[in-house]
Amino acid sequence: MALIEFEHVFKRYPGSSTAAVDDLNLHIKAGEFLTLLGPSGSGKTTTLMLLAGFEAPSDGTIRLDGAPIESLPPHQRNMGVVFQSYSLFPHMSVAQNVAFPLSVRKVPKAQISEKVMAALAKVHLETFMHRRPNQLSGGQQQRVALARALVFEPRLVLMDEPLSALDKKLREEMQLEIRRLHRELGVTMVFVTHDQSEAMTLADRVAVFNHGRIEQLATPQQLYDSPVNPFVASFLGDNNMVRVSPLGSSASASGALAVSTQAGIALHARARDGLQSHAVNKANATLCVRPEFLHVATHAAALDMPNRIDSTLVDLIHQGDHWRVVVRLGGSGTSDSTDGAQWFAKIRPGALPPDLVVGQNLFLGFRPEDAWVF
Repeated sequence: MALIEFEHVFKRYPGSSTAAVDDLNLHIKAGEFLTLLGPSGSGKTTTLMLLAGFEAPSDGTIRLDGAPIESLPPHQRNMGVVFQSYSLFPHMSVAQNVAFPLSVRKVPKAQISEKVMAALAKVHLETFMHRRPNQLSGGQQQRVALARALVFEPRLVLMDEPLSALDKKLREEMQLEIRRLHRELGVTMVFVTHDQSEAMTLADRVAVFNHGRIEQLATPQQLYDSPVNPFVASFLGDNNMVRVSPLGSSASASGALAVSTQAGIALHARARDGLQSHAVNKANATLCVRPEFLHVATHAAALDMPNRIDSTLVDLIHQGDHWRVVVRLGGSGTSDSTDGAQWFAKIRPGALPPDLVVGQNLFLGFRPEDAWVF
């Protein structure tokens, strides 16, 4: 049995024509790290607030260990919560902030000191116990908030974009710290973020939200390698897209689907969503290919692969471990009637053709197995 179950859960706000959470069905396993990923307004934070008890569902059931909890107040759900703003009490010391959940639960004072020290040790802040929050860095404040959420040994720890206010280096350090705590403690964690890299770093599974619904729930690798639709493909990792019309299967491309762009460029890719040859229609579809799978050359003959697209170089940006090669589909001599989509490739320095000039023709190549058609 799952630790947490959402069964047909809706959340509607007065005056809104759409549900913030729309028929949500989600099971969370004990001990797992689940990340809720999605753009602003997709329903991920509302889902977390429903689980924590700060919001009530309009319809549906939320269960903890098989028992409904919609009517339980937050303090009776045994869940620790870490907010984006930390929510530390400025007039209290670090130790007093961490002790607060124990005090409201009437834990004996003799036990409070022991539990506070143990929680601070988990986040490596024992020597800061007498400081006030304004005497700490952002990362240290976040560690205090995490210790406070862990101190009463909750069944779940819920985190609402807790690292968004930190700079990149500190954010990455805290991600590793949270991974360590999850691994050592085995506590179930639910983490809200709009940062795809953060989701892939932390999660056992990721639920990709859009318009109050889960588009796909899978491991980070499954989401990246096998997205179910263009939204997931574009939200988790970089992606290039172009509108195409399915033509049928292609024996020469190992059974991949043959498609044509609006400018008549013939391509082959793996098919998803029922676009196999026996069910092909002439409706528009979307071809997606990730930039790291693109190869570039100044002559088409240099690309030994089935898919080759004429393009125009728009920009060339050095990003350390790779070059970002930005192109517009269609050669420099073509008219505005071509596809005109702007793509980019990630090319390692040693594989970049020499002496490239913005505006010149450049050919893109990719293998059918490295692209999807939705």
